[in-house]
Amino acid sequence: MLTKKSSLPGLFWEECLEEDLIKWKKHVRCTAELPTCSRWPRTGALLEMHFARRRVSICSCRTNMTVPPVSSMQAMLSRSLTPMGRFTIAAKHHISIAEIYESELVDIEKAIAHYEQAADYYKGEESNSSANKCLLKVGAYCAQLEQYQKAIEIYEQVGANTMDNPLLKYSAKEYFFKASLCHFIVDELNAKIAVEKYEEMFPAFSDSRECKLLKKLLEAHEEQNSEAFTEAVKEFDSISRLDQWHTTLLLRIKKTIQGDEGDLK
Repeated sequence: MLTKKSSLPGLFWEECLEEDLIKWKKHVRCTAELPTCSRWPRTGALLEMHFARRRVSICSCRTNMTVPPVSSMQAMLSRSLTPMGRFTIAAKHHISIAEIYESELVDIEKAIAHYEQAADYYKGEESNSSANKCLLKVGAYCAQLEQYQKAIEIYEQVGANTMDNPLLKYSAKEYFFKASLCHFIVDELNAKIAVEKYEEMFPAFSDSRECKLLKKLLEAHEEQNSEAFTEAVKEFDSISRLDQWHTTLLLRIKKTIQGDEGDLK
């Protein structure tokens, strides 16, 4: 609830949008969906949202526990926050929308689009760390959806951005590892070339356990030796646990070995 009237319309908007976001996350939806309804004020004027908020207690609309009106949030963001130059706030709300699509609506393509938009806004504000977090979400989903080239580009971009940062450079090996796995699924030769390129770009990658694992996997794949492939994965996993994302991609690679049963046991 708004406790006082701000002198800046922009602050009105930010507070009201935040309050609506909380309600939308709880799947509160006006069944009438009319612009005259106090739950759905027109987004053309900033102050209208404020005055509509004061009338919300007398709204007679019911709640619908089905689908939150994400499209309405989208319209508000594009019409009001970005023209005012409030890109960081807009980016945060795009992330919130993406999370709704991830966990509640299960529409990964739309979640990707909102994470990408958030990353663009963060880049415009030179918030590179926040932009990278959004891009890594996009990269992970693209790989799961078999959009490997896009995932590779993202992991290479983030890896290149972090390898020269003293605080983040140790994360670069993980990003190059993920890019290599995406290459591996597409083509074994592509993966070999990529690993060599990453070693040249980031010499510390050569001594990493990730790089050593990749080389063992490449050798096992070239020999069509599924047992050696599995043993290499098990050895790595015994020290550094592989998450579901890595396991999924490794299984996809292993399935390309002739006669393989498609598991890592």
